Amino acid sequence: MSTTPAIPPADSRGETFSASRWTQGNFFFPTRIVVTPLRVSRAKSRLFGSNEESIAMSKVASVHISTGVLWSEIRIESTGGTDPITSHGHRKADAQRIRGLIESYQGPART
Repeated sequence: MSTTPAIPPADSRGETFSASRWTQGNFFFPTRIVVTPLRVSRAKSRLFGSNEESIAMSKVASVHISTGVLWSEIRIESTGGTDPITSHGHRKADAQRIRGLIESYQGPART
């Protein structure tokens, strides 16, 4: 009988998307968006510490993507009326993948 702890499946740990270092404010510490089945988080490191905000997947109201020539800005709004999670400097494909993951984790369309 084995006593090794169970490792959660890879998809329950989520996916991480980093902003490009070539965009404003991301050169030294790029913003990271982490999408898991339970929440969407935005993490921004600093020289001393970090700043992280998250929205529970059940509270995500909408995902807005604004695309430019090279990079996209993504805004994730919640139903609770709190400030949305905003991040710029992501590749267009990453922004679309973030939206797709959120929609798939939320399940069938809400009415």
